[in-house]
Parts: sequence; structure tokens; C-alpha cells
Amino acid sequence: MSIAQIHVDVDQEQIKRYINEKLDHAFHQTLFFWDINEMSKRTCMSKSFLENEFLDDPRMKRLARRKERGKRLWPVEESLKVIQEIMDEW
Repeated sequence: MSIAQIHVDVDQEQIKRYINEKLDHAFHQTLFFWDINEMSKRTCMSKSFLENEFLDDPRMKRLARRKERGKRLWPVEESLKVIQEIMDEW
């Protein structure tokens, strides 16, 4: 009796895109606002890098929400779009 062999070709990039889309969808459903700590964790960028490269940008400053002397918060979807715009300008 011979054993059947099965060969499957997998498009790694398509799988990565699919997984990232699902993660992004789940991420957007769970967070409405994020602070610099969460932004740092989710983007894999240090807080100082975020401050220097993104949060000092006027577009991000317009999105920031803060009570007097309170924690700064940014709406997730809008700030992600601005981060992408800034990165596209590099």
C-alpha cells in the first residue's frame, strides 16, 4: 500500500494580509481611544520616538483630547490615519 503525498502551495503574503486585516478589525472594535503607552505598545515604537516624530505634528495635536493637566488621549482610527500619512511623507 502506497502513501499519498499532498503538496500545498501557500501564498505567505496573502496569509499575512488576511491576518493583519482581521487583527486590525478586532483592534478597532476594542479600542476607541488610546494613550501614548498603548500607542507605543501597539505600534512597536518608543514613547520618545512617537513624541518626536508623530505627536508633535499639528495633525496629531488637533486630535489629542485632554482635560486640564490630564492624560492625553487620541481617537484610534483617526490617529492611525495621521500616523500613516506622516510615515508616507518620510
